[in-house]
Amino acid sequence: MGDDAPTARQRRRADLDAEITRLFEASGGTYGSPRVTQDLHEAGWRVSQNTVGARMVELGLSGRRRRKPRSLTRQGKRPAAPDLVRRKFAAPAADVLWTCCGAAM
Repeated sequence: MGDDAPTARQRRRADLDAEITRLFEASGGTYGSPRVTQDLHEAGWRVSQNTVGARMVELGLSGRRRRKPRSLTRQGKRPAAPDLVRRKFAAPAADVLWTCCGAAM
């Protein structure tokens, strides 16, 4: 009963953990379980994405989420403000209509 040699499953899990950590660090800490799983499949590993995700949680590795592109102008969210100063937005020709210091000409 005092046999302390690791089993085949424990050796495979240790090898898998080492490979997951290597791939995660090679990505600069950005890859999540789907991308790490894809790289493992390309390297010949037969492992599911759920297993890779569980091992990454166990190892304390989490990929970065892609940020949604932020738009500073959101069209259609609010109605346009009324033009209280009655500015002229259409000029008859180029370089004809000018304003100075905020006062309309």
